[in-house]
Amino acid sequence: MSDKVQYEIVVGLEVHAQLLTKTKLFCGDTTEFGKAPNSQISVISLGYPGTLPRLNKEAISLAVRLGLACNCQIVQHNYFARKNYFYADLPKGYQISQHTTPICKNGFVEFTVGKETKKVRLNRIHIEEDAGKSLHDEDSDFSNLDFNRAGMPLLEIVTEPDLRSAEEAFAYVTSLRKLVRHLNVCDGNMEQGSLRCDVNISVRKKGEQKLGTKVEIKNLNSIRFIKKAIEFETGRLISLLEEGKTIVQETRGFDETDFTTYSIRVKEDEDDYRYFPEPDLPPFFISKETIEKIRSEMPALQTEIKEKLIAEYGLSAYDAEQLSGDSELSNFFFELAKHSNNYKASANWILGPVKNHLSANEIALDETDLHPEAIAETIDLIDKGKISYGIAVQQIFPALLKNPALDLNQFIEENQLQIQTSQTEIESLIEAALNKHSEKIPEYKKGKKGLISLFVGEVMKLSKGKADAKLVTEKIIEKLKA
Repeated sequence: MSDKVQYEIVVGLEVHAQLLTKTKLFCGDTTEFGKAPNSQISVISLGYPGTLPRLNKEAISLAVRLGLACNCQIVQHNYFARKNYFYADLPKGYQISQHTTPICKNGFVEFTVGKETKKVRLNRIHIEEDAGKSLHDEDSDFSNLDFNRAGMPLLEIVTEPDLRSAEEAFAYVTSLRKLVRHLNVCDGNMEQGSLRCDVNISVRKKGEQKLGTKVEIKNLNSIRFIKKAIEFETGRLISLLEEGKTIVQETRGFDETDFTTYSIRVKEDEDDYRYFPEPDLPPFFISKETIEKIRSEMPALQTEIKEKLIAEYGLSAYDAEQLSGDSELSNFFFELAKHSNNYKASANWILGPVKNHLSANEIALDETDLHPEAIAETIDLIDKGKISYGIAVQQIFPALLKNPALDLNQFIEENQLQIQTSQTEIESLIEAALNKHSEKIPEYKKGKKGLISLFVGEVMKLSKGKADAKLVTEKIIEKLKA
């Protein structure tokens, strides 16, 4: 078999973000999540004869807000179109969407993969209503239909085929999710379906310009699943090429249990949705004044947040850059700063243990139950010399992740995590550490002062992190002067 390195994947994504409006796109039904099936419906959302849609103006504002943040051209002359297709959970037999006039065109989103900053171009952002939901597992003889979601306001964010790896797709959707949450455009809750993604993927030999046959993977509701689906499909498509088989243009689903994809339907031709202008909704115009008003009311973007972190909280340019680049982390910092005035320690905790935990588990901060108050209390205990930073990271932080309401003082006492301040104990540990590294003592005395960290580290290891590192350092320096 040939080396898979000779191939490259080409990926474009279509992300559906449910807008944070109180009512649906064309009627007054509530958008609240978790209501009983078919309790958020009306004659309009069900498409009864003689009913007329009425546009939700807030959806327009939110769409423009995202478009501006994504460096898009805002299309001022707009209208909606009917996208005609039949499916059981589409009550009207058509979906009201946008076709030739998406509200936002072009634009781009920047994201970071490793230490490299990349850019994905956006083809369009358009507004459309959601369909209902078919439930196939609740009855052995029938498929049930829940129309609560029918008519929910969505933005479809369509990229150009600029992504070249599962890691890039993961990083892009992560950045986009943080952006829509930061702008209060969408809550980004993928488990509840308010952010969903379709992946378009093809494979070609490196150096080729022509795109390969495209496969679409539908309705991925986790950023981790997007990455897993692309990884599996990359291997499957390359294997087909290696075996001399034909790749079929098709729509596939994703199996969350074993991270594989499966065929749903073969697409021999592009779907013909027979778009035409929605006759029941008049065209609408977005003035330049309206666009500028929306721009002026947008939350602060990265550069403004960075300046605030430096000027008001005294953070270093590096820490401010790291926090401002992630709205989820910066928001958590601002909440944490309400409970702790040790801003440097707060930044260190967020960019250290908190961020490492999120990265290792490929989750977002709101998928944990971590409370800023608990981190603030931990910082305070360290500052007061009751526990060491090492103990806090290794034992207290994991316990907080499991139980956010943990009584820290009780936990510290029960597990005997208090810093050791007994002079006798500390001197005994220092003696043991210096004996172990006795050959390094002459080097230290000759001026190699960096060795102090070796001696202190050994004491901390022997004390299982319970010794007061500052006191240990002072005692070792004092002892080695003799």
